[in-house]
Amino acid sequence: MHDPRFDTLANLMLNHSLQIKPGDAFNITADINALPLVKALLKAAQKIGAFATVDFTHQEISRHQLGLIRPEDGGQSQAFLERKAAWNIQKFEKLVGEVVIRSYANDQELSAIAPDVRRLDAACAKPFRDLVINHRRWVLFEYPTPGQAQRAGMSSEGYFDFALAVSCVDYAKMQRDVVPLALRMKNAKRVRITGPGTDLRFSVENIPSVPCCGEYNIPDGECFTAPVKDSIEGVLQYNTPSIYWGTTFNNIRFEFKQGQIVTATADQHVEKLNQILDSDPGARYIGEFSLAFNPLIQNPFCNTLFDEKIAGSFHFTPGACYDEAPNGNDSTVHWDLVCIQRPEYGGGEIWFDDELIRRDGLFIPEDLAALNP
Repeated sequence: MHDPRFDTLANLMLNHSLQIKPGDAFNITADINALPLVKALLKAAQKIGAFATVDFTHQEISRHQLGLIRPEDGGQSQAFLERKAAWNIQKFEKLVGEVVIRSYANDQELSAIAPDVRRLDAACAKPFRDLVINHRRWVLFEYPTPGQAQRAGMSSEGYFDFALAVSCVDYAKMQRDVVPLALRMKNAKRVRITGPGTDLRFSVENIPSVPCCGEYNIPDGECFTAPVKDSIEGVLQYNTPSIYWGTTFNNIRFEFKQGQIVTATADQHVEKLNQILDSDPGARYIGEFSLAFNPLIQNPFCNTLFDEKIAGSFHFTPGACYDEAPNGNDSTVHWDLVCIQRPEYGGGEIWFDDELIRRDGLFIPEDLAALNP
């Protein structure tokens, strides 16, 4: 049975996010589970008069493909991955953008892939990903699965309804409401963050701020900048779980000196955590600082696309910065790690210069009140 909510979502992606016009050509990269949404996207493209290419993926196939990569084979794997990136760059030469639809039936599917394989794959793919992220329009969505419903502690039907509801909020209103926050972030020189286990100071002077209201991620609801690369001092205790390289990390704690993560710990997998941070020199520096405010996303369930938009949270991201808010940090890593500051998660404060911006997850200045749930 056709679900009309897919039509709403497809129109949001093509008209609001990618701004597709008649004659445009774009790519869809989608897990095979997302076939109903892919069909809705193609029907929406037909109405616009646009063109689309489609690449289907599958988690188990991705695992088998990565299993073919052998970093110790004298450069053959690297040469193949570099050719693959070059093919993709050539394909996107005339495409205006991409819709990426992930689907996690098992978010641990890639957990056994060796770190050296992950690093080589990411390094070789980076020129292509940089092209798409920084020079094309793109939007990312995660198709609901029973596996993610289980992770969220919900029924499959309940999670499906939740994922579509939080994805289709009023982004036009959000764009209006976020303007004062973006202006404050742009004009700020110093930021201080405090909370349980956290006392962090850094500069954001002369780095742009970027509001995100459905242009790139669905669901969305954040405003980001980047710290001056070597300005970060102090400690940060994250309080939400996160999956990276197929491994779940809890209670990650970073200590910073002159912008660099000098100590990194977690409840478990500390060695793998530091392997990720040692991927390249930029992985131990921060590429993004963002305040989140999607009113319908309240609690984490180890899914970054949703967790990084939690109302009353911020994320502080090891790895590469975005071209829209550059701080000079380059890396194959971009890991959005989230800390929630609402009272039930321990509270906390965020200051821009001498102004209290948010306390216990709620914005304090009157002109930011519309961003509170």
